[in-house]
Amino acid sequence: MEQKNLDINKLEMAASKLRAIAHPMRIAIIDLLEKNKKMSVTEIYRNLGIEQASASHHLNILKIKGVLVSKRDGKKIFYSIRNEALSEIIHCINRCGD
Repeated sequence: MEQKNLDINKLEMAASKLRAIAHPMRIAIIDLLEKNKKMSVTEIYRNLGIEQASASHHLNILKIKGVLVSKRDGKKIFYSIRNEALSEIIHCINRCGD
């Protein structure tokens, strides 16, 4: 059987992203963005019933770790999921609870 070389850098990046989403509120944000594709900070915190500062904190972590991307449109910043594969991870997590 052929053994494939593991790319340590890719593994570290994957682990970093998994740590970033390993929080209930961040999972909720990703789930919300999966359903709505692109949302402003205001839309996100209102939908989740949390404070604006809390939403911004979680969104910033997800952006820094490469889970989300943001785009400014005037005074608003809109967030979306960088890679649809992350949505599949959330689906898997949700199925594990069944």
